[in-house]
Amino acid sequence: MLESKQPVGASNHPVEIELTPGKTYSWCQCGKSKSQPFCDSKSHYGTGSNPKEFTVSIRRKVWLCMCKQTMIPPYCDGSHNKLLKSTRLDLGLEISR
Repeated sequence: MLESKQPVGASNHPVEIELTPGKTYSWCQCGKSKSQPFCDSKSHYGTGSNPKEFTVSIRRKVWLCMCKQTMIPPYCDGSHNKLLKSTRLDLGLEISR
C-alpha cells in the first residue's frame, strides 16, 4: 500500500542553519525524515516525493522550510504563517495583531 503523497509538516516554524559552500544538501520534501530538515535517505520511499538537492556558493545562514509548504524549496517563504492562522481559526482562537 502506498503512503500519502501529501507532505507532512515537520514543524510550524523554519529552522536556521549555516550551510557550507560546495557541499550538496538533500532537503526532505516529504516531512517524514528523522534527520529534519534533511533527508535520511529512507523515509520518503512510497510517498511519491524525493529529496530536493541543493548547494550554496558562499558560507551563509539560511532559513529552511519545515512545514513543507514553501513555494521556493528548500527555503522558507512564510507559508507556515498561513498554516498557523488557519489552525487558529479552525480552533476558534483569537488572532492578535
